[in-house]
Amino acid sequence: MVDSGSGYYRDAAPAAPACPALAADVEADTVVVGGGYAGLNTALGLAERGHRDVVLLEARRVGFGASGRNGGFVFGGFSRGESALLADLGPERARRLYLGTLEAVRLIRRRIDRYGIRCQAVDAGVLWLNWFRDPEVLRRRQRLLADHFGVHWQWLSREQVAQQVLSPRYSEALFESEALHFNPLAYARGLTAAAIAQGVQVYEDTPAVRLEKDGAGWRVRTPSGIVRARRVVLACGGYLAGLHRQVDAAVLPIATYVMVTEPLGASMATILRTRAALYDTRFAFDYYRPTPDGRLLWGGRISVRDRSAKAVERLLRKDMTRVFPQLEGVRIEHAWSGLMSYARHEMPQIGEVEPGLWLAQAFGGHGVAPTTFAGELLAAAIAEGDGRWRELSGFGLSSVHRPFGLLAAQLAYWWLQGRDAWKDWMERRPG
Repeated sequence: MVDSGSGYYRDAAPAAPACPALAADVEADTVVVGGGYAGLNTALGLAERGHRDVVLLEARRVGFGASGRNGGFVFGGFSRGESALLADLGPERARRLYLGTLEAVRLIRRRIDRYGIRCQAVDAGVLWLNWFRDPEVLRRRQRLLADHFGVHWQWLSREQVAQQVLSPRYSEALFESEALHFNPLAYARGLTAAAIAQGVQVYEDTPAVRLEKDGAGWRVRTPSGIVRARRVVLACGGYLAGLHRQVDAAVLPIATYVMVTEPLGASMATILRTRAALYDTRFAFDYYRPTPDGRLLWGGRISVRDRSAKAVERLLRKDMTRVFPQLEGVRIEHAWSGLMSYARHEMPQIGEVEPGLWLAQAFGGHGVAPTTFAGELLAAAIAEGDGRWRELSGFGLSSVHRPFGLLAAQLAYWWLQGRDAWKDWMERRPG
C-alpha cells in the first residue's frame, strides 16, 4: 500500500528531539512562528550569534510543511531565474543575492559537519538535463552564470549524458558540482536539535492563533499560553497562520508532489549511473534522485490542489515511465502532496513588516538554500543591526488576490506546460 504522507523521510531520519507543547505564559526577546527551514535557520542563526533568548512555536511538528517534504535538492539561486533577477536589480545587487544563496549551501555543509546532522547527505552535485534538442537554453544559462555571477557549470555532451542517464529523453546537460542532496526532514530535525542545544526553546503542537501589539513589543497567543516578546518572526510558509492579513494575502499556497519507489536493486543501473540529483529544462520539469538506500525519489508538477497518495502516484508514475520505461511496473511505496508558498514576483519576502515584526516566506519550489540565506539575514539584522535584508526590499507584500490568484496561477502553469509540450512535439515530429 502506498504511504499517504512523507513517511519515507520519517522512516529514514533519526528520531526527532523531544519538544513539548507550550503549557504556560513565557517571555522571550524573539519569538519565531513556524518550525520549517526559515524559522529554524533564523532561531539557530540568532543562537549562534549569542542571542539565545528565543522561543520557536510550531503548530504541528518541526519540518511538517515543505521543509520536511521537499525533494531534498540543495543548490543556489531563487525560483526567479538569474536572467530576471539581473533585469530586476542590475548586476551588482543580483550578484550579491545569488552569491548569498551559494554561501548558504556552504553553510548547510558546515552545519551538517559541526552539529553531526545525520541527513543522508549525498555530495554528488546536480545535473540540469536538456529536455529539448536545441542546446541554446543550456549555453545561454552557462554564459550568464559565468559572465555575471562568476559561477561555472560544467558542460556535458549527449554522449556524456547517455553514459550517466539511460533515457532517450535528454540531449546535453549542465553539471552543478557544488550542489548536494539529502533527507530534508532529517536535516530539519538536526537544525532543531542544534538550536535546542544552544538554548532555543522549541514548542511543538502549539499553533499561534493571534498576534497583538504589547506596548513596544508583541504578544503571540496560543491555545495554552501567551508568548511576550520584543520581536516576532513570521515563518509560516504555505500553511498560513492567519496572524497578519497583509502577510497572508501576499502568498499563494501551492501544492507539489513527490513519490518514492521500492528499492530498485540491480535495476538502478538500468536507469542511472550517477549519484547526482537531476532535473530538466522545461518549466514544468521533473526532478528526481537516487537515494542512499537504492530507491528513486521522483517529484514534479505544481497545482492549487492537494491530492491523495494514489492520485499523486498515478500522475508521477506516468511522468517517470515516460523518461524511464524500464521502470514500468515498479512498486511505489510512498507518495505525498504538500504546500509551499509562492509570491507573485517569484522571490522570497524577507524583512521587517513593521517595527519588531519580521517575515520570511514565499520561497517557492527552490527553498533549501534561500531559507538558510533568509535565516542568516534576519538573524544578523536582529542580533547585529545588519541591513543586508534591504537588498530584498523591492520584493514586497503585493497581494495575490486569492482565490482569483490561485486560478491565475493554475492557468499560467497549464499554459507554460502546454508551451513546453508544443516545443517538444515540433522538435520531434517527422520531417
